[in-house]
Amino acid sequence: SREALKLPEGDTVIALLPGSRKSEISYIAPALIGAAKLLAKPGRRFVMPVVPGLRGLIEPMLDGADIQLIDGQSHAALAACDLTLVASGTATLEAALFKRPMVIAYRMNALNWWRMKGKGLLPWVGLPNILAREFLVPELIQHACTPERLAAEAEALLADAPRRAALHGRFVQLHELLRQDTAQRASDAIATLIGA
Repeated sequence: SREALKLPEGDTVIALLPGSRKSEISYIAPALIGAAKLLAKPGRRFVMPVVPGLRGLIEPMLDGADIQLIDGQSHAALAACDLTLVASGTATLEAALFKRPMVIAYRMNALNWWRMKGKGLLPWVGLPNILAREFLVPELIQHACTPERLAAEAEALLADAPRRAALHGRFVQLHELLRQDTAQRASDAIATLIGA
């Protein structure tokens, strides 16, 4: 993946995944880009997969940030990266299946946030945390989703090899939990239902 994306093997690669919808990009991408500016130093590279057709929305946000935009290829970015800053959603599960340490980010319209906050749902929003039923990885939601907080959490993960190794082990466990013979289980359920 690094070779395909023309990324040096020895560099630290951070993937920025702001989501695929215009509203997500508008609310989340600026914080991720701001975090990348704070994290920038020699030997670090940043890649951001972009949904075809939305590059024009992201390019003006870069404002001098050295981020390689790639059309689609989110799986290549995850395979190539050492860490990802990722919008809450299915991409967090994909990052876990790639065994990548991550910081989960999410911002939304203030009215929608107020509505969601009042529902008192699970304490986690990221799929890896929901599946693990604990905060495996940091979640920076709404007002906490700032470039400074994202960069601080990313630096903490990059500096802590034992924590990254422990996360890798937990992601392997999650992967095994999700890997099941779905076809066999479905046929068994149907057989039970029809009394076969």
